[in-house]
Amino acid sequence: MPEMRFVIAWPDGREETCYSPSLVIRDFFEEGQTYPIRDFLDRSRKALTIASDRVEVKYGYPCSLARGQLARIEEACSLFLADADARVRCESFIL
Repeated sequence: MPEMRFVIAWPDGREETCYSPSLVIRDFFEEGQTYPIRDFLDRSRKALTIASDRVEVKYGYPCSLARGQLARIEEACSLFLADADARVRCESFIL
């Protein structure tokens, strides 16, 4: 199963490299696009859940790395949810 990483920029300018066990993340994000924080969170939940489910179908157990990445994203997003203008930028994909 091809895994990938994707680089994002948080509303405060910090960059973070995130992990996905599947290329499905590219169905939810585009390089160079920015997303309102709640939309980014929703897309992340959907994409990483699908990715983890694909691992489960193939190997018989969900992907703990995808679940951990989602938990990290949820935690980081919580810092910005009160700001209606907060946006996350998808910088790039790393295959």
